[in-house]
Amino acid sequence: MSGQKLKNRWLIAASAVGIHISIGSVYAYSVMTNPVKDIFDVDGSVIKWAFKIAILLLGLSAAFLGRWVEKVGPKVSGTAAGLFYGFGILGSGLAVQLESLWLFYLCYGVIGGIGLGLGYITPVSTLVKWFPDRRGLATGMAIMGFGFAALIFGPVMQSLFDAVGVSTAFYILGAIYMILILSSARYIERPPKDYLPDGFKPGEGKTIKADISNITANEALKTSRFYYIWIMMFINISCGIAIISAASPMMQEKLNYTPMEAAAIVGLIGVFNGLGRIMWSSLSDYLGRANTYIVFFAFQILAFWLLPQISMELAFLVVLFTVITMYGGGFATLPAFLGDLFGTKQLGAIHGMVLAAWGLAGVVGPTIYDVVKNATGSLDATLLVFAGLFVVALIVSLLMKRTVTQAYRKINKDLKFA
Repeated sequence: MSGQKLKNRWLIAASAVGIHISIGSVYAYSVMTNPVKDIFDVDGSVIKWAFKIAILLLGLSAAFLGRWVEKVGPKVSGTAAGLFYGFGILGSGLAVQLESLWLFYLCYGVIGGIGLGLGYITPVSTLVKWFPDRRGLATGMAIMGFGFAALIFGPVMQSLFDAVGVSTAFYILGAIYMILILSSARYIERPPKDYLPDGFKPGEGKTIKADISNITANEALKTSRFYYIWIMMFINISCGIAIISAASPMMQEKLNYTPMEAAAIVGLIGVFNGLGRIMWSSLSDYLGRANTYIVFFAFQILAFWLLPQISMELAFLVVLFTVITMYGGGFATLPAFLGDLFGTKQLGAIHGMVLAAWGLAGVVGPTIYDVVKNATGSLDATLLVFAGLFVVALIVSLLMKRTVTQAYRKINKDLKFA
């Protein structure tokens, strides 16, 4: 790449956002539930299985294909993501046209889900390498795109369903996603080896904090740091996704909202989910990654303990929306933190393995909510269980902080005597 013009890293970031906005449309799945269930003449819960399969496959493909993504590079894996996700949505249109439920599960859930996993991890590990100075900001931008996608594509989907019918809407959406992802993948690529941005090159004054290590995915699995971050993410996602999945009935129960008022709050949850991704990941560049997660868990212990006791509407919503920003912020801060902990050698593979926590948490979190709520009949008791889980997460994050501090102390000591 020596004789080649260096690509603009901000356009690389824009390409990453293009990929994430496309695959993030999966969060608008609820918009298609009713139109699709009417065509198949089944209950909405039957149609939701395609979404569950897609999220499960996202976690599994991210975990198992992460090494392949690192091996072939972002252009190839991004192209594969565009083909899988695009054909998954196009195939869903065919399934609707043929009224084949199993084909719908296969296309949307399995084929589309593999596209989701590949598309999620492909741009993120590349961005960490292009932005060694502002990892949190860079990964936050891309993952914010994933969070905001439902706000963009939800209304688009509904308009298309009304204008051209369900199967044709899927064909149009599949084509849009494929074009967006494939064109983004054409620009995205790794930076040159040992790339440093302007101002950080030797003799230019600014320095970049050293990573704790630069190791492979297999070596990462042998460290306590990997399991600490896995548990932290699992708890943060389980509790957050449970609240998101139960937001509408919770608003109706706690604040006596009408279903329409509760639906408006669900829309705002999407906004704060997206805002939290860019806000917290950018702040982590200054606060430190370990400290950011400590703030998440300390606040959420108090939040889930206090929510049952808050009767004032504004206070309840402020606490709830802050919790949602931390749910999104946990996702966006993760790739930058993994870069700090394990380096960039196999970051995509390591990121994929941690995202397996997402697939599992997507099932465990809402299940805990339903089981406790049904057993106790009380939303308050359910929220207290989540507060208890965050106590565990806080303890693990403090152990992580101690590990990180000790590692950096050793690095500084080694540099001093080098």
